[in-house]
Order: sequence, then C-alpha cells, then structure tokens
Amino acid sequence: KYMPPKIMRNSGAPRSILIVSDSGNFDSVVKRSLKGFITIDTRKSGALARRCILERDYDIVVIKSPLPDETGEALAIDVAEKSDASVMIVIAREFFEEIAEKVTDYGIFVVSELSFRDQINKDMRFLVAMQNRVIRLKYMVSKAEEKAEDTRIVSKAKLLLIEKRHMTEDDAHRFIGKMAMNNGISRRKAAERILED
Repeated sequence: KYMPPKIMRNSGAPRSILIVSDSGNFDSVVKRSLKGFITIDTRKSGALARRCILERDYDIVVIKSPLPDETGEALAIDVAEKSDASVMIVIAREFFEEIAEKVTDYGIFVVSELSFRDQINKDMRFLVAMQNRVIRLKYMVSKAEEKAEDTRIVSKAKLLLIEKRHMTEDDAHRFIGKMAMNNGISRRKAAERILED
C-alpha cells in the first residue's frame, strides 16, 4: 500500500509546496500524491509564481514546463539559487534533453512528462527525501553555531574571572559550572550573568 511521504517538522512550521502549472489536471495529480500532510499552493504562470515566492518560503516547488509566459527553466533556476526549496521540473519529452542539460547542475530534479504519471509517487518521495536532508543539515548547522556561541560566551566569562578575580582557568570553569547548577540554568546563562555584573 502506498504511504504518502512525510516531510520533517523540526521547527513546528507548516511545510509547503508550490505547484506552477497551467494544467488543472497536472495540479490534481500532484495534489493527490501529497494529500493530507502538506500546504499546497498553485500558480499558473512564472510571473505569479515569482510573486508568490517573494511572499513566503516553500519547501518544494514543482514546475510543469512550458508555462504560459516562459519555459519554466529560468524559474526553476531562480528558485534553486535563491531558496532552500527542493525543485522539480516536469518537461515534455521533445524538450527533455535540452532543458535537463541547462538545469541539472543547479540541483533541480528533472522528470519527463511521459514517465511522470507512472512514477509520481516515487518522484515525490524522492523530492521529500531531498528536502528532509536540507532540513536536517540546516538543523545541524544551527545547533553547531549555537554550541560555538555557547563556548565563546563561557570562554569570555572565564577570562573575566581570571582577570578580575584572579582565578585559575580550572577554578573559573568550576565556578561557572557551580553557578549554573545552583541556579538551575545553563552554563551559557551563568556566563552571561557574570559578564553582565
């Protein structure tokens, strides 16, 4: 039995997809493959899609080429370069090689219109898996930056204790740890209090 793919929710924010296509039938096929777990917006042209992307962030953007006002490749490249969204472009068989050659190096998932209907569930699972990796990497980078900032602030507080209270580095380390434990706060919070005094 097919289980729709689930996108990670580490921030609690609703995950969203933008479908850019002038085909209601195509929109319906994509929506059915994602039903029940994601916010879905649709736009019928590249211009409308660009306006929409300026107003909010999307996790996934699916483009059916061609659009009424452009082929869709420039839009796909813009989204891939300027956002963290995973991008898929669905292309008619006769233009597949030409457009795939232009967009693949930007990390855009290129699918032939001919095979799309037959393997949409697999394609969407792949796209969601790609986006989940982006979310995990962003989370890991955020945690690493937070940890580095914690270390910087604690080190700064230690230096202050060494200079102003003539403690050794070990004593300063223990002092911050004890202050954090006694007040039920993190070492960073304790260090911040020391720096504020």
